[in-house]
Amino acid sequence: MMQEKYAKLLLGEDMSGGGKGVSSALAISNAITNLSASVFGEIWKLEPLSQKRKAMWKREIDWLVSIADHIIDLVPSIQTFADGSSVEIMVSRPRRDLQLNLPALRKLDTMLLECLDNFSEVEFWYVERGSIENDTRNNDLRTPLHRHEDKWWLPSVKVPSNGISEHERKRLQNQRDCISQVLKAAMAINSQILSEMEVPDVYWKTLPKNGKASLGEMMHKNITSDSFTPEAFLGVCDLSSEHKIVELADQIEAAIHVWRRSQPSKDSSKSSRDPKKASKSSWDIVKEFVSDAERRDFLAERAEEVLIRLRQKFPGLRQSLLDMTKIQHNKDVGQSILESYSRVMESLASSILSRIDDVIFADDMTKHALALSHRPLQRSITSSQKRVYSMNYSAFSSSYGTGPRKTPNTSPIVSPRQRKTTNSPLKSDQNQVLSDYICFSYEVDYISAHSGIHGSKKQSVGHQNKGILSSRSMNSIRSQSVHPVQDELHPN
Repeated sequence: MMQEKYAKLLLGEDMSGGGKGVSSALAISNAITNLSASVFGEIWKLEPLSQKRKAMWKREIDWLVSIADHIIDLVPSIQTFADGSSVEIMVSRPRRDLQLNLPALRKLDTMLLECLDNFSEVEFWYVERGSIENDTRNNDLRTPLHRHEDKWWLPSVKVPSNGISEHERKRLQNQRDCISQVLKAAMAINSQILSEMEVPDVYWKTLPKNGKASLGEMMHKNITSDSFTPEAFLGVCDLSSEHKIVELADQIEAAIHVWRRSQPSKDSSKSSRDPKKASKSSWDIVKEFVSDAERRDFLAERAEEVLIRLRQKFPGLRQSLLDMTKIQHNKDVGQSILESYSRVMESLASSILSRIDDVIFADDMTKHALALSHRPLQRSITSSQKRVYSMNYSAFSSSYGTGPRKTPNTSPIVSPRQRKTTNSPLKSDQNQVLSDYICFSYEVDYISAHSGIHGSKKQSVGHQNKGILSSRSMNSIRSQSVHPVQDELHPN
């Protein structure tokens, strides 16, 4: 097995031996990627790794990464002899990027394996999606809950009917915080290595002539606007799918490299050689070139801000076209080892973090459903209390025989009668005062309210009540009315 893999690396994955294989750097990168896929996969469940797979991972990753132990730098050093003479010699030392990042990646690897080992005893379990219908038929109240409806192949998380305990929840949260730190460290190392890789010539040949052609008319107008902000720029972009987000990142990266590429302007070189434009001084040409370079650097900085904000908003994006081109055409074996190792650690940490979030989501939904199950009981108690209150109120009102009445919004002070003059229009015997209008409006409201509730069969009762109410209201109000001209209007 090991001899076969060693031969595959030497042949550059070309088993014919014709020299048509890939470079050594790409062969090692593919070997680390394939090893991670065969050992870990996608991490469907939070459970310890089997001893066989764990031993396989440790053995083969150590064997692949051990190549970096022989990658050295030769640096000058002074060697002093016993007689006091000294001579400058070249000594070897480990390359600095490997010396710094490789031990950190080994530590992250150990932390992830220990995290998986901690899930040997848990309060949750998994069921296959096909067994959901059987659980439903058996009236199982612990329904499986899952966040990712599109990932149908993942098993569903099930928790107890009352959710997981507080101790288990706290332990899950601690594990999640630890994995988040591992993920950030792996992403930082991977981003640093990719930024240090040389941009291949193949990528330069595919770039457009200017940044406007790369971004498009609308995005170029937004990024050159005086009111530019990264949030406003992303707000007008289409971020509805992962494909469109990655495409936007590719366009922004292409524009950055177009603006960062320092090439003298062909127009300026032609104008300097043109005798017709000899009147234009060389200093003016230099100023135009400097101002154009400053403008391109300014736009490149804006594009970098947008790209950083985009990756912060969508941290799980797949690699861009530039990153894949760098990995494919990379010739540095040390950078290839660091990039592939950090990439598989990032993928493993992201998968574990997603599975922990699935368990937390299932626990939250279970406890939320449990809290909602107690609310109908409270509502029934409240409705019964309301019925008791309405019965007491109806019994209280029935003792008066008239039922609940609508209180008019009027002042208790009765308006005085109007004075009758010679030309007054109030010459009829049925002179009405303001209190009479109030009583009349109250009677209309009362009749309309009771006629709509009780129907046509009880209209006679409503008319009787109206007569009683109007007579009582008229007598009470008129008995309280006192006016100096009352004797004049009603002579004995």
